[in-house]
Amino acid sequence: MDADSLRQCRVFILKLYTAGERDFSRVDLAGVDLRGAHLSQAVLSWANLRKATLSQANLDYANLYNADLCDADVNKASLLMTNLFMADLNRANLSGANLFTANLNRANLSGANLSMADLSGANLSRANLTEANLSEADLSRATLSGADLSGAILSRANLREANLDYANLGNAELCDADLNQASLLMTNLAGANLTGAILRGANLNGADLSRADLRGTALNETDLGEVILHDETICE
Repeated sequence: MDADSLRQCRVFILKLYTAGERDFSRVDLAGVDLRGAHLSQAVLSWANLRKATLSQANLDYANLYNADLCDADVNKASLLMTNLFMADLNRANLSGANLFTANLNRANLSGANLSMADLSGANLSRANLTEANLSEADLSRATLSGADLSGAILSRANLREANLDYANLGNAELCDADLNQASLLMTNLAGANLTGAILRGANLNGADLSRADLRGTALNETDLGEVILHDETICE
C-alpha cells in the first residue's frame, strides 16, 4: 500500500474501534502506523501487522493469537495480559514495552529487541528467543520452561523466581543478571557468560554449565546437584 492508503487504513480501523467494533481477525495492517492507538481488548488473531508501527499503543487484554508482527515497532507499547500465543515477533522492537503477565507461549521472538521490557509473570514457555535482546528486562516470576534462549542477551536482566526448567541458554549473555531463587532444572547453560550473576537459592539440579563463565557469580545456597561441569568451565 502507498502512504495515502496506509493513512486511510489507520483512520478506518480506529473509526470502527471507536464505534464499538472489536473483532479485527485476519485484518491486513502491514506497514500501517498505529502509534499511540487505543486498541484495548481488540481481537487481532491471525492479523498481518508485519512492519506496522505500534509504539506507545494500548493493546491491553488484546488477542493477537498467531498474529504476524515481524519487524513491527512495538516500542513502549502496553500489552498488559495480552494473548500473543504463537505470534510471530521475529526482529520486532519491543523495547520498554509492558508485557506484564502476557501470554507468549510458543511465540517467535527470535532477534527481537526486548531490552528494558516488563515481562514479569509472563508465559514464555517454549518460546523462540534465540539471539533476542533482553538486557535489563524484568522477567521476575516469568515462565520460560523449554524456551530457546541460545545466544540471547540477558545482561542485568531480572530473573528472580523465574522458571527456566529445560530451557536452552547455550552461549547466552547473563552477566550481572539476577537469578535469585530461579529454577533452572536441567537447563542448558553451556558456554553461557554468568560473570557477576546472582544465583542465590537457585535450583541448578542437572544443569549443563560446561564452558560457562562463572567468575564472580554468587552461588550461596544454590542447588548444584548433578550439575555438569567440564574443565573448560571458568569458576575463578
